[in-house]
Amino acid sequence: MKYLKVIAFSHKQIELKELGKLVICQEDLTPKLKQVKELFDIPEIFYLSTCNRVAFVMATPQVVDRDFTRKFFHALDMGLCPGYTETFLDAANIYEDQEALNHLLRTSCSLESLIVGEKEILAQLRKAYESCRMAGLTDDYLRMVMSCVVKAAKEVYTHTNISKNPISVVSLAYRKLKDLKLSSDARILIIGAGETNRNISKYLQKHKYSNFSVFNRTLGSAQELAVELKGTAYDLETLKTYKKGFDVIITCTAATQPIITPEIYASLLNGDTDKKTIVDLAIPNDTDPEVLVNFPVNFIEVHSLNEIAKKNMQERYQELVHAEKIIAENIHDFIPQLKQRRIEVAMRQVPEKIKEIRNTAINSVFADEVQGMDQQSREILEKVMNYMEKKYISVPMVMAKEILIANN
Repeated sequence: MKYLKVIAFSHKQIELKELGKLVICQEDLTPKLKQVKELFDIPEIFYLSTCNRVAFVMATPQVVDRDFTRKFFHALDMGLCPGYTETFLDAANIYEDQEALNHLLRTSCSLESLIVGEKEILAQLRKAYESCRMAGLTDDYLRMVMSCVVKAAKEVYTHTNISKNPISVVSLAYRKLKDLKLSSDARILIIGAGETNRNISKYLQKHKYSNFSVFNRTLGSAQELAVELKGTAYDLETLKTYKKGFDVIITCTAATQPIITPEIYASLLNGDTDKKTIVDLAIPNDTDPEVLVNFPVNFIEVHSLNEIAKKNMQERYQELVHAEKIIAENIHDFIPQLKQRRIEVAMRQVPEKIKEIRNTAINSVFADEVQGMDQQSREILEKVMNYMEKKYISVPMVMAKEILIANN
């Protein structure tokens, strides 16, 4: 496990609004990760960003400490001023070996979440890994780690009540929205067609809301969600000229700068002076703070859910204990599996080497003697060589497994 390293930033050490400064937009993510992967000779890496955490997961023999993290961040070139960089570095949690695996398992089971018990985090973690795998940033080691992560999370959600009557950021946001007693034909603008907005849309649809307009940077994704909601799709640029009015804006994008500026908000109002509602679940917020200063708005954001999250943690304490036991068992079972897999990978060349030795013996070292044999003798020799080749290939693996078992 010594190669597994995690650099993590979360809501526990950093204000959510500040945490948003560490978000890397999707368009820049792969090039930036490839750049640091090559620069620091990191064999495998993936990046996770959710509403309350940012993490870099690596498989590397490098020493990952504060000094490495500082160089790593400078190489990422995230546009942070020096003061912010040092503040974030001070707040970074660096994990390695079993502590890194434990952190990933706790994260996947929502034990590190703002809202303990929300299942969305497992899907987010899998999606983040899969995106980097498809980009060629990961390999066999992190594949094994992610298999363990998914297995443990599924066991926790199956065998504990940690997600019973789930309280997620999305469900809490919907409850606050529901308290405003909007009519079912309220005009709802959905900005962003990602997983969070899809999830909150399911709540809205379930409770008979029906008037949706979906905006997204990629029109195709907006159209997919609009079809599900029986709404209308627009590209993000259309926000600047949209004049059909609204009652609620629900926004969650990966943008690093505000989407809803005072100018765009005023244009969307189109002269309407009624108090509107914005549900902003993006980190950093998609809403420019000036909008809240200049206009009457019911504003619902992730940061405002903190107190409910604390209460949620207290209510689920016993389930946390049970979940942590399941995590410990999975770590215990995984370590010998990983060792065995590493031996298997290391021994992939054994069959090829044995075949090379065999061919050298027959075609070079003992070529004259083999040529002097009759057909029957050659066939017997071939059978003996085939038998010995198979046995020689299996012996190192069997011995390695025996050593692993004896050491556990």
